[in-house]
Amino acid sequence: MSQDVEATGAPPSGAKANETLEDYTLRFAPRSYRRWSTGMVAVSALGGIAYLADFAIGANIGISYGTVNALWGILVFAVVIFLSGFPLAYYAARYNLDLDLITRGSGFGYYGSVVTNVIFATFTFIFFALEGSIMAQGLELGLGIPLWIGYALSTLIIFPLVVYGMSLLSKLQLWTTPIWLVLMVLPFVYLLISHPDSVTAFFAYQGEKGQGSPSLGSVMLAAGVCLSLIAQIAEQIDYLRFMPPRTPENARRWWSAVVLAGPGWVIFGAAKQVIGLFLAVYLIVNVAGGAGSANEPVQQFLVTYTNIMPTWLALTLAVVLVVISQIKINVTNAYSGSLAWTNSFTRVAKHYPGRLVFLGVNLAIALILMEANMFDFLNTILGFYANCGMAWVVVVASDIAINKYVLGISPKQPEFRRGMLYAVNPVGFGSMVVAAGVSILAFFGVLGDTLASYSPLVAIVLAFVLPPIIALATRGRYYLRRTDDGIPAPMHDDHGNPSGETLRCEACAQDFERPDMTASGTGTGYVCSLCLSTDRAGAHVLPASSTSP
Repeated sequence: MSQDVEATGAPPSGAKANETLEDYTLRFAPRSYRRWSTGMVAVSALGGIAYLADFAIGANIGISYGTVNALWGILVFAVVIFLSGFPLAYYAARYNLDLDLITRGSGFGYYGSVVTNVIFATFTFIFFALEGSIMAQGLELGLGIPLWIGYALSTLIIFPLVVYGMSLLSKLQLWTTPIWLVLMVLPFVYLLISHPDSVTAFFAYQGEKGQGSPSLGSVMLAAGVCLSLIAQIAEQIDYLRFMPPRTPENARRWWSAVVLAGPGWVIFGAAKQVIGLFLAVYLIVNVAGGAGSANEPVQQFLVTYTNIMPTWLALTLAVVLVVISQIKINVTNAYSGSLAWTNSFTRVAKHYPGRLVFLGVNLAIALILMEANMFDFLNTILGFYANCGMAWVVVVASDIAINKYVLGISPKQPEFRRGMLYAVNPVGFGSMVVAAGVSILAFFGVLGDTLASYSPLVAIVLAFVLPPIIALATRGRYYLRRTDDGIPAPMHDDHGNPSGETLRCEACAQDFERPDMTASGTGTGYVCSLCLSTDRAGAHVLPASSTSP
């Protein structure tokens, strides 16, 4: 399906008739569609963090830097993720926007956020490939399926599950979460009770480099690998944007759901990394030849299950856990990646091909990575990627927390519509480019061997301090191209939630809620945000304000 708006402003050919199928891919999620409870949204969002990559990450950093440094690195990771994720999660749930739409108005501009969409899309296919690799390892171990076939199966099984978006994903996450929790927690609890000496061995483990005491450089290197997960907040937000309006009656439930399913995901993520390291150390210390596969989650669980039950049952449950985990996270990876690619393409090409086209693209890239055996150089991939992800997320968090609420330079209400924003805002875009660029140079040792260990810290500090500096230097002139969207109806209701009033789009002849609309540049009616995005001639785009720089 496609949607294009020509200079005449006539209804587009093949306009979307089924927004439910597309989950409001490129626009504000309307009140009429957000019928899930706060609890349902939270459970669905948390179901997406069922990935086993955390076990592999925890094992890898522990094997490299020792338990003490790995634990401190995980703590640094958790603190940074929570603090940077909170303002983003709040904005998504309060204003019902995905992270790309939030990024546009938080210092990046209408086209400036395209690069962050590419960063996020990269995150989704890297972690899709990582989870798919783990599933293929499980299929090879349990069913004797060759790895290359397992890679293909772990990819193809996801496509039909993602087609129907949030409506199916919420049910899938809800049904599978209890089984997943039991299978994941069982081996860890068993070892704590039956092998208490494994706790002593865990804390004494010094890793390949024999590091038994804390080292700041090793802690930051470990944190850098973990912080590659910083873009996970964008996947949480893809669910949180469907939160119901916040009212005095549901305020406590609303806040609990936002905090738990937003930045709170990192509590569960950090716990899984610690468990992954614990199980890896157990294999290294207690299992002959265990060191060779200690960083593979399927082996971690298989060995532990074997101590509790017959081998055939242990193998079955290990494979079941791997398959459930892979499906739970990779439906989210595939879904969120398809949104990111579609959003970028539509703005640049001014043509809307439909989310499913880019679902296929994202899965194809992930499959190529799996076939290239990315698991063997995981630390390097994640350490490099973390610098880009941190630069983006921390810049947006800094703009919301400091520029909007402390300095009052950035407009407090989020803006994402074409014509209302400048193409590029140097506040966010410039800050991200500098923070990512300098930290990547540090990561590869260009700025010296000492600073290489601290590249995550470089990215975080620069991404945090540059947005207010550039905003003050530019006096906030590049946030809004216009301050008036030409619609007299209020944008928000009495509780500050986005208005549910509907208006008719003159381009596609469909009704959309007030926050998604602007007055048309033709002067004859209103136009929705997607028709604005695909307006090649710019006939519906409002002119800039006379006060614009």
